[in-house]
Amino acid sequence: MPSAASDLAVRRGLLHRGETVIIMVTSLLFTIAALTWSYRAKLACGGAPFDEFGRSAKFPVGDPNAVIPCYSDLMFLWVGRDIDNHVFPYIHGGITEQGHLFGGVVEYPVLSGLLMWLGAIGKETDYTFFIQSALILTPFALVITILLAWMSRWWVLLWAATPALVLYAFHNWELPVVFTSVAAIAVMAFGASASGKTGQRRMSLRTSAIIASVILAIGFSLKIYPGMFVLPLALYVLTHGALGQSARRALDWVGAAWVVVAAVVTTLVAQVPFMIAGYEGWKAALDFQGKRKADIDTNTFWYWGVRPLVGDIDLYNSIVGVASTLLIIVAVVAATYLAWRQYKIDGVFPWIGASFALLAGFMLFHKVHSPQYTLWVLPFFVLLRVPWPAIAVYLVTDVTLDLSIFRMFGYLAMQQPTPWYIDAGVPACRSVSRWHRSSAPRCRRGRR
Repeated sequence: MPSAASDLAVRRGLLHRGETVIIMVTSLLFTIAALTWSYRAKLACGGAPFDEFGRSAKFPVGDPNAVIPCYSDLMFLWVGRDIDNHVFPYIHGGITEQGHLFGGVVEYPVLSGLLMWLGAIGKETDYTFFIQSALILTPFALVITILLAWMSRWWVLLWAATPALVLYAFHNWELPVVFTSVAAIAVMAFGASASGKTGQRRMSLRTSAIIASVILAIGFSLKIYPGMFVLPLALYVLTHGALGQSARRALDWVGAAWVVVAAVVTTLVAQVPFMIAGYEGWKAALDFQGKRKADIDTNTFWYWGVRPLVGDIDLYNSIVGVASTLLIIVAVVAATYLAWRQYKIDGVFPWIGASFALLAGFMLFHKVHSPQYTLWVLPFFVLLRVPWPAIAVYLVTDVTLDLSIFRMFGYLAMQQPTPWYIDAGVPACRSVSRWHRSSAPRCRRGRR
């Protein structure tokens, strides 16, 4: 288990105003450089000529020799979900018996679907949709950098100056949900900081935790995973936060309950309007995820590791459908138990470390995975004491996967054989491209 939340305060230390300015300016410059590079790299997949749907003829290939593959889910999402037709999401749609969404339904939680709709307003091509979507996403990246720099000093460069931001800033709608997890932690850090006037906490533990819980619930309606962090946050409040066992008081059940209630109410506020206006469309997005298989699209160890061991595809799907859910539950229980055991040792419940552990379990055992989820992990690398070798191995592996799997989409689209280094990086799709050309579109779907 990574270090307790109190380590964050130790690592922040006291910043002189000049040092703060240097850290902020440097990290923001790195962030702007990464965003610019990412934007230019991904934009290369778009442009005239366009077909009748506004799809760029260049997509998903662009320049096959470019350092960074231009493919992005942002541009891919333009066609097939009525985003190009400017249909308000979820209200008019549903799902067919074959599992295909229609009528404006997208396979993302409602707030992500709403952002996609906003990105398409006034646009008629995937190229201009990408540009407007990138403009929506950019402020989230900058604010994340500011918050991480305030909380972690130079450690922010793990976020701003590593390849992931270049590769994934404009790959999918990850930045808003990452912002919610970072913002929730920042609220807790700000609330615990000392007021210059009184020397006391700026906000009570309950108040800061309730605000953080609201932010995490917003993240849940963007891409699910921040909602898991409400559990360790509630346990942190239950055990009196940084005071922990030294508080010598009964557990704060009322405060913990308020944290959970705040998350539930916020989730209802985000979800219920869509449920009322178009229940079938709202439910269709959930049904799609429930019916989704751990196949070659989803890029998980289930397909690459478990599938070859199970001969029957129906049996494989049944095993994964049950085992994935059970293992995620086991991961939640195990992480919570280990965090509670650490609380008994240190006297402070490590809610940030526990949240990271929950995220790791979710990413490992879920049926769906994609390289851009690295953006979910990076803030925890910044804020917690994770060993350098582990960070290095993770980032190198991630770059290798990105530069192979997303470059492969271009070769498959051109119906050309993939180079050896892509074959080595993506063995599963290599088999598809060589022996089952008819399955190649499944490799190109890219939905994450």
